[in-house]
Amino acid sequence: MNRLCTLALAAACVALSVPAAAQFAKTDDAVMYRQSAMFIMSQHFGRLGGMANGRVPYDAAAAVANAEVVAAMAKLPWPAFGTGMEGGKAKPDIWKEQAKFKENQDKLQAETVKLVAAAKAGNVEALKAQFGPTGGVCKACHDGFRKD
Repeated sequence: MNRLCTLALAAACVALSVPAAAQFAKTDDAVMYRQSAMFIMSQHFGRLGGMANGRVPYDAAAAVANAEVVAAMAKLPWPAFGTGMEGGKAKPDIWKEQAKFKENQDKLQAETVKLVAAAKAGNVEALKAQFGPTGGVCKACHDGFRKD
């Protein structure tokens, strides 16, 4: 029995370590996946921006809901930037400067966690204070790694 469990655990580890490229049947699937994730993230981030900039009335519950979507989506697109998945609006620099690109991913995920916390504070001032730094991370990555 112990041997069977060990084999099952080893098989699971091998299955989980398959490269991200195996998740996508073709490069176009990866491009569509990451662009879709970014689109959804931008839609919800834009709703937060409307509140932070006073274009729409502040709604604490909506702020939390949108910030949570942004944070969840910030985790998704990265496997679709694996080797051999070039294309779309992504600059080739992504694959040349993997460490810098990974640093931007990590910063985005950290800032979106702070964005959720700011939204949960329940006041527009906290949201305003975190909206800028989160947007700044988005902009920095787009400036360096996204084609116009």
